[in-house]
Amino acid sequence: MAVKVSSMFFCNNCGYESPKWLGKCPACNEWNTFVEEKVTKDKKTGLVREQSDAKIVKLKDIQIELGQRFETGFSELNRVLGGGLTKGSLTLVGGDPGIGKSTLILQMCDKIQCDGTVLYISGEESGSQIKMRAERLDINNEKILFLGETDINLIAEKLKENKPELLIIDSIQTMYDPTMESTAGSVGQVRAVTGRFMEIAKKQGITTMIIGHVTKEGAIAGPRVLEHMVDTVLYLEGERYFSYRILRAVKNRFGSTNEIGIFEMKESGLAEVTDPTQIMISENKNAAGSAVICTLEGTRPMLVELQALVSTTPFGMPRRMATGVDYNRVTLLTAVLEKKTGLNLYNQDIYLNVVGGIRLNEPAVDLGVAASVISGFRNRPIKPGGVMIGEVGLTGEVRGVSMIEKRIYEAEKTGFRYCVIPKSNYKNLENKFQIEIIDVENLHDLMEKVFCDER
Repeated sequence: MAVKVSSMFFCNNCGYESPKWLGKCPACNEWNTFVEEKVTKDKKTGLVREQSDAKIVKLKDIQIELGQRFETGFSELNRVLGGGLTKGSLTLVGGDPGIGKSTLILQMCDKIQCDGTVLYISGEESGSQIKMRAERLDINNEKILFLGETDINLIAEKLKENKPELLIIDSIQTMYDPTMESTAGSVGQVRAVTGRFMEIAKKQGITTMIIGHVTKEGAIAGPRVLEHMVDTVLYLEGERYFSYRILRAVKNRFGSTNEIGIFEMKESGLAEVTDPTQIMISENKNAAGSAVICTLEGTRPMLVELQALVSTTPFGMPRRMATGVDYNRVTLLTAVLEKKTGLNLYNQDIYLNVVGGIRLNEPAVDLGVAASVISGFRNRPIKPGGVMIGEVGLTGEVRGVSMIEKRIYEAEKTGFRYCVIPKSNYKNLENKFQIEIIDVENLHDLMEKVFCDER
């Protein structure tokens, strides 16, 4: 077959292809992200491909395999995946180096409930290093096999000889295709190798999990280039020097895309956190500037504490700082409070923090943000034992939110005394709760009903 080697330019950020170099990517609008890659092409038909044995069949005649899911051994990981790993799926686990991706996957290999073997392929660590980590994590599963290889062609041959039930690739940046001239970890190599693993997973029915690194500089091809190629994308988030990790699904063809799992890094590895409320609420009770809200991550309600510090600024321009919530949303709510409640916040520094390091994105946290800012400014604590749920509009009204009964039930189960909800949600409640329900229509109702008396 007559082939030639030509050059293509790929965007480091999104993977957009171009026959020539561009200063600005037309897909993601990022500047100076194009890198040159060598690709092997057929002179007549384009990219070189193996002969396909695929057949055209009617959709209604396709048989769905029974028992296509198997549990991972971690209830938190099962939740994020939508019930477990799907047979023949390709899952990408991304995160910063050293965050705990390899530790989580190796622990999963020990606990996973599957009939066949597990093949762990590593291009970063030797077999002795993996063995030392397994002993530290107390892993003794005899079904785990190891292969230290980075050549995709040799790996494909080994997979034909020993067909495993689960395949782990650690990491995708170390794998390479020898038919391409570019180095391992480049955009072209990562895309090509991931394409081969996707083909192997679908044709041979091997459940595959690949690990990918993310760098702040974006110098190498990270998982963001591959998100459109795989079935599921999981991100392990958290600070390296803090113990808690959040596993978040940002793409899932077999389940919800908003579920999260919470883990704690210990000496024996990652441990599941089944009750995240205990780590999200501090022990400082009945303090001014503190409010508890109920947020939803996928279908999971979580009680989270917000803390606001409001103090007079010594400068002409007040400072606003938000950790864990959207800065622009906090600025907007501050303006609404000043306009609709008469609070003089124009000369106040406002610092807002979410306890536990989690990030909140839904509008149902607005009422908690407003309550914490009011409490911090007036130096009056909120009545103890309360949970704030609601969205705040630009006119100062408190708007309804979704899945209100599930949120109220979570607050009741945790032992809170009362729950503040929008009046529109209160009218539509179908179930009865033992917890006291306080409905508010606007911010003035909030200030009258939930704050302690003046000190």
